[in-house]
Amino acid sequence: AEDFDAMTVKRRNHGRNKHGRGHVKRVRCVSTGKAIPKDKAVKRFVVRNIVETSALRDMKEAATLAQVTLRSAQLRSASYVHGDRATEAALRDEERAAEDVNDKDFRDGFSGHEIFTARGGVTYDDYIVLPGFIDFSAEEVSLRSRLTRKITLNTPLISSPMDTVTEAATAIHMALLGGIGIVHCNNTIDEQCEMVRQVKRYKNGFISDPFVLSPEHKLSDIDEIKRKSGFSGIPVTETGKMGARLVGIVTTRDHDFILDRNTLVKDVMTTDVVVAEEGCSLEEANNILRDSKKGKLPIVNAHNELVSLISRKDLRKNRDYPNASKDHGNKRLLVGASIHTRDSDKERLKRLVEQGVNVVVIDSSQGNSTFQKSMIEYIKATYGDLVQIIAGNVVTIEQAKNLIAWGADALRIGMGSGSICTTQEVMACGRPQATAVYQVARYSRLQGVPVIADGGISNVGKISKALVAGANCVMMGSMLAGTEESPGEYFYKDGLRLKRYRGMGSLDAMNSGGGSADRYFSENAKVQVAQGVAGNVADKGSLSRYLPYITTSLKHSLQDMGRRSIEEVHAGIYDGTLRFETRTVSAQKEGTVHSLHSFERREFA
Repeated sequence: AEDFDAMTVKRRNHGRNKHGRGHVKRVRCVSTGKAIPKDKAVKRFVVRNIVETSALRDMKEAATLAQVTLRSAQLRSASYVHGDRATEAALRDEERAAEDVNDKDFRDGFSGHEIFTARGGVTYDDYIVLPGFIDFSAEEVSLRSRLTRKITLNTPLISSPMDTVTEAATAIHMALLGGIGIVHCNNTIDEQCEMVRQVKRYKNGFISDPFVLSPEHKLSDIDEIKRKSGFSGIPVTETGKMGARLVGIVTTRDHDFILDRNTLVKDVMTTDVVVAEEGCSLEEANNILRDSKKGKLPIVNAHNELVSLISRKDLRKNRDYPNASKDHGNKRLLVGASIHTRDSDKERLKRLVEQGVNVVVIDSSQGNSTFQKSMIEYIKATYGDLVQIIAGNVVTIEQAKNLIAWGADALRIGMGSGSICTTQEVMACGRPQATAVYQVARYSRLQGVPVIADGGISNVGKISKALVAGANCVMMGSMLAGTEESPGEYFYKDGLRLKRYRGMGSLDAMNSGGGSADRYFSENAKVQVAQGVAGNVADKGSLSRYLPYITTSLKHSLQDMGRRSIEEVHAGIYDGTLRFETRTVSAQKEGTVHSLHSFERREFA
């Protein structure tokens, strides 16, 4: 009975006894074939109760009841023989336990395994999560989740590496608000590296490579630096390089009203500079900066040589963005970048690593290929854990096994489920997204590899549904396209403010910039077959307001489920305590706005 999950009960009926019950001849274990050595009365008691629990949904519950009833039968026999009160009390406890097991007959909904494996492929619209018990506030919900083996985000949100979604501005805001942006590679190497550089310079702890000028530079050189990067407070060394002796600092207030921009820096710079000594902690340096009321604080060694810099702006950013995604060493914002699998992408990767990229996404619609195997093995052999690898895309366990074996640090799940993707329609290949996420996630979690749900995300509810299917993070394209920070210009059509949004499998994307054709194995094809479309999306405003709306909604969603964290959500999936219900077409209609003549929808204020 202890191993009842692997048992089968064979019941032989050779006539009826005086109570009308069949005689039990044997109870055998499937794995060993041996009879279980218990007296016939106990056997009959166990078998009868197992038959009565045939309505239970799975064998595990029947096994639990078998263990309880077997123990109850043994105690009942001991109580009859010995008549002691302790045995009778234990018997009452066992009977109460049996009642608790029988209560499972009345459990609502289905387990995740039943929902995602009992029938054909499932999409996010096909199911809903049943509410749990709330004994905490939404503010107490933690959205921390793993991005890769070694990187954890405060918010499980990623912007997609698409040329109408993620460039520097999007990546900066994603990281400031706890997520991460993946800069697209549909451009030149220089262009992509410049975007990564802008993200890494936006928010710093100790700035180890600041802009530096010499006394012989002109004010026009400061103007050019400010135009390109936004920096205006610049340290001045004897040679104009890091590691040289610090002689001053030049800020906006030093040159703001000087019309002659050919004026030399040495004529306007401040020479009485407040500095901190090398070896001080970031907290100590920040305190000096705060007390001095200066905008920049140079860090010098014993020879007064410049070794780094900290900025007051970064103090304000730390205050305003406490959940920002930063690397542990230099406290710069986390950023990712996509690459393809061509040999030329090895040079692209080298340049990206030099700029400090934290994550690379090997961007392919079908990741289970010899091309991706070669690239993953090359990255691991060349850079080790210096840069984390997100491999994919995958939708099956077989694909996931290969990528994990090759060395992937995270997997990207999805094939043909995006709003602008036509892969499933044109190629007849892919998988419904929720099923793909569940199946790949339940395997990958055993290998310690996080997974990212990529595609099919059109609202906050679907982000929650991706997480309850097993995803660690969610990648968004169309939800972030149309924001102020996304690439492209706004235009008006029929009174609506719109931005262009296109799939990387569209002919527009394949034939522009760096070209995305190799993502679909089409770079050398005589006839290019589109696997995506181009379209327009409505203005969504700034990410600085839109992302807080998404994260707040996610916290309320998890609160309704009775889960304090994404870890608790995942635990509930696999232990069966998080319950689901399938949705008919009528149920889906009922769950949206209906039966109104007209309405105005405002998602946040």
